[in-house]
Amino acid sequence: MNTLSEFSLAGRHLSSNVVEKLNHVRADYQLNRFKFIPGSEMAAIITDLGAQPEDVESLKTVSDSLFGDPTLPFRQSRNGRFVIDYSEKTITRTCFQPFTLSAGEDFVRHDSEKVRYFRGIQDDLQANTAFQALLIFQALLIEGMKIQPRRALDHESSRWVSTVFNLRTITQADLVGEPAMEGVHTDGVEHTMTTFLNSTNMSDDSARSEVHFMEQKTGIPWTETDQSLVAGYAQHKHVLDTLLIVDTERKHSVSSVHQVDQAKRATRDMLIFFTRRPTLPGHISHPYDSLEPHQEIPLTIRYPEAL
Repeated sequence: MNTLSEFSLAGRHLSSNVVEKLNHVRADYQLNRFKFIPGSEMAAIITDLGAQPEDVESLKTVSDSLFGDPTLPFRQSRNGRFVIDYSEKTITRTCFQPFTLSAGEDFVRHDSEKVRYFRGIQDDLQANTAFQALLIFQALLIEGMKIQPRRALDHESSRWVSTVFNLRTITQADLVGEPAMEGVHTDGVEHTMTTFLNSTNMSDDSARSEVHFMEQKTGIPWTETDQSLVAGYAQHKHVLDTLLIVDTERKHSVSSVHQVDQAKRATRDMLIFFTRRPTLPGHISHPYDSLEPHQEIPLTIRYPEAL
């Protein structure tokens, strides 16, 4: 694991093989506006982007250090904000900021518009080379991609903000874990990336993701969706299984987490990357959108241009 505050891929040669893989993923993503990547394929890509095998393995247990979620009783969480600077080819951890999403961004839940305060991601995750490679992967993949713009964002900026959540969803006797209890929704960003880390006692029919066309009604449960408006399906089951969604052009929903052994709790551990350009005045998140670096837990990743 890299424990330095600055991690560098600058000057590292990316093989033609990984560039070809990135271009293949990007082509599918551009065509369909979503893309599921099996974990074995992701492992090969991020290894070429600097991930060490031992760090991929340690991602499986990093969620053991999570804390209770501020609004959801069946979830444990941490988050952190990272700025992708395309002009400098860097990714930098930003200072702590609270988090909010609104119904106006197609996110309808009891805590919509609520300002939420999450515990911050620590070095056990951000210094992990596999995690850093996932950040680099998304940065390379979305650069220059033409998408439907989201309002009140600075579309002239060369910097993007990626808010990363490390989440554990829990189902037990008195709780049913809902990875997306808001039902059909978007995440109020431009690109969403979800990566599977681990699970315990989770049944095979758990946490099935549906990707919806925008005509699907926001806020309805996953059990009530119009199947004619489903663009595709995915299910995260293996470490590094990853789903990419153009959040301005596709909605999504996720089914509940169920137990195999009813006497034991089930858990599902994920990384969620919410990535967009910086907000403009008038956006609900603008007061909480500082681009200043984190002073206590600094990180700068330098990476090459690959695409």
